[in-house]
Amino acid sequence: MKEKAIAKEKVCGRPRLRNLMPGITCPGCHYGIIIRLLCEVIDEMGIEDNIIGLAGVGCSYAWPMTFDIDFGSCPHGRAPAMATAIKRIHPESVVFTVQGDGDLGAIGLGCFMNALLRGEKLTTIFLNNAGYGMTGGQMAPTTLPGMRTTTTPYGRDPKTTGYPLHAAELVATMKSVAYSARCTVHTPANYQRAKRATKMAFKKQIDGIGYGFVEFLSACPSVWGLSPVESLQFIEEKMLAEFPLGEFKNVDSID
Repeated sequence: MKEKAIAKEKVCGRPRLRNLMPGITCPGCHYGIIIRLLCEVIDEMGIEDNIIGLAGVGCSYAWPMTFDIDFGSCPHGRAPAMATAIKRIHPESVVFTVQGDGDLGAIGLGCFMNALLRGEKLTTIFLNNAGYGMTGGQMAPTTLPGMRTTTTPYGRDPKTTGYPLHAAELVATMKSVAYSARCTVHTPANYQRAKRATKMAFKKQIDGIGYGFVEFLSACPSVWGLSPVESLQFIEEKMLAEFPLGEFKNVDSID
């Protein structure tokens, strides 16, 4: 019975670093699952006393309140700049950003790319739900071709609105990057793969090698107009076809 109770607590219990507070996400949103994953990773790596998180604007705005670690909010798109300042003042700290597709890929793209060009030793958790979840469901840099949003009611047409941003592949081309991967948490197996990728991204920073980047494909039933279960199928059939999972870069040194 004791073993069963321990197993149940590990699978269903609240992670040690997860603050007890009301839910901040819509039903079926994967942000809560990703929060749990990060809490577990930070706890298992034993870095909770030496880690600093920075959240972007959007549905991740309230993340600082959900973690029992040092965590701050940033102006829209400026998390990499604030992370750069903190890392340079406290080089011994593990510094990471959490940013949505609009915060990183639209208004904050220049700030993010310049952090990569400077070779900052940071970690970024990129949340890709293919739309602007907080501001009304408009087209985002990651919106799929043909996908209907409030600003593309007939479906995104690449001829007029371009193609989706493939962040993990783009980041992997940058010399300063030590690790780049794309993950999802829509199945238990993928959850475990995502944990391993996140640990690797943090380790690249801890070892002083270079930038670590992990992109998460995240369900957004509210914007997609689907049920939570239908959203899992949408990830499997649509999102993965456009955004393949895997590691795109993993190096142990940067010349």
